[in-house]
Amino acid sequence: MHSRTRTALAAIVLAAIAAACGGVRNPLATEYEYEEDLTISMDGSATLVVNASVVALDALRGLSLNPDLAERADQLRDEVRARYESPYATVGRISSWTRRGRRFVGIRLRVPDIRSLPKAAPFSWAKYELTAEGDQVTFRQTLSKPPAPAVPMPAWRGDEIVAFRLHLPARIRFQNSRYLDGGESRPASRGNILTWEQRLQQRLEGKPIAYAEDRTPDVMEARMDRESILYRTLWLFGIAFSAALLVLAGLIWLTMRRGRDEPEEPTAAH
Repeated sequence: MHSRTRTALAAIVLAAIAAACGGVRNPLATEYEYEEDLTISMDGSATLVVNASVVALDALRGLSLNPDLAERADQLRDEVRARYESPYATVGRISSWTRRGRRFVGIRLRVPDIRSLPKAAPFSWAKYELTAEGDQVTFRQTLSKPPAPAVPMPAWRGDEIVAFRLHLPARIRFQNSRYLDGGESRPASRGNILTWEQRLQQRLEGKPIAYAEDRTPDVMEARMDRESILYRTLWLFGIAFSAALLVLAGLIWLTMRRGRDEPEEPTAAH
């Protein structure tokens, strides 16, 4: 087998493995006690995924869920759905798993308008803003100190981390994400994904996770172009496709003209 063929087959196998493992978590990735993953569109609609331990949901949001590992998974999912379903968010898939002796849940939500989401009880601790000015759009998420938990909390180890991840649809012009413990500015990953991290205990105490450009505390902020990356990509693809068609048409025209201009070979006399 030629080396080029082997390389191509290896690439196909790796692509298939990557596709099959797309939903598997990276074992070396940071383990979060509470995580929000928000993908937002220019019109304010969004997809939000919450991954958290049951005890973290109780501590941060006062949901009073049963953390007992003996509770049936389907019963826990029903309880979670009842708390998260609202006119402001539609609950999709709910998953559950255990880690280090704790029950975790993953909730996927479709949000018609992110600005109205705080009207849903599990997100009342936040305020979402999406405002356009000139050729840019600003997103701001303001947090507040969680209420006192309704049930006794376990003793935290102290290394638990909460995270907020934001996927933006356009090129980022300004953002205030920081590394854990208020370190240096954290660059966007893959061009348009921002992450804010904080110790769980700091979040419970209401300590600011970041400061907005105007120095307002506990505000995660990003400013982006008004034109989405998808729109720009489709527009560039359309231009490239049109150019390719023009080149192809030109080559066909030249070939046909060349054929007409070439003199015919004389016919042999009988």
